[in-house]
Amino acid sequence: MSCIPYDLTKIRAFVFDVDGVLSGEIIPLHPNGDPMRTVNTKDGYAIQLAIKKGYQVGIITGGYTDAVKMRFTHLGVTHIYMSSSIKKHDFHDFLEKTGLSPEEVLYAGDDIPDYEVMVEAGLPVAPADAVPEIKQVAAYVSPKKGGEGVARDVIEQTMKAQGTWMDDEAFGW
Repeated sequence: MSCIPYDLTKIRAFVFDVDGVLSGEIIPLHPNGDPMRTVNTKDGYAIQLAIKKGYQVGIITGGYTDAVKMRFTHLGVTHIYMSSSIKKHDFHDFLEKTGLSPEEVLYAGDDIPDYEVMVEAGLPVAPADAVPEIKQVAAYVSPKKGGEGVARDVIEQTMKAQGTWMDDEAFGW
């Protein structure tokens, strides 16, 4: 049984911020100045499984590194928006390209740049360590902190609600 207060059978897409959601909020810097992120392997598993099952998955992040793009491309994500200065513009582009309505989209964000998308998305989600303004507009605050399984939490609950979690496709990458 899901603890998310939303009709999860409506969800057809998952869109995630990276820094503070799919990676932790503390980012070490490489000696050359590039940010280095960690990612959660269980998030990765859930993302690639959702894509295999036909869900649309998107990334909207203000950051840009080749490593982030490579990671999510490898998982099968095709809607990757990097260096996003106003995230609602990229969210609208995602909706247009996928033909989805906002009610069909779960969006997970953690900080002020995510706010405008959070108020438009059907199911706005925040990690446990999101800023107060984001937690206020979130329909669901995950018990997981950013980088510690937020994507797995929401994808698994959604897929279980739709009966798509544990089947033959679940047992491989």
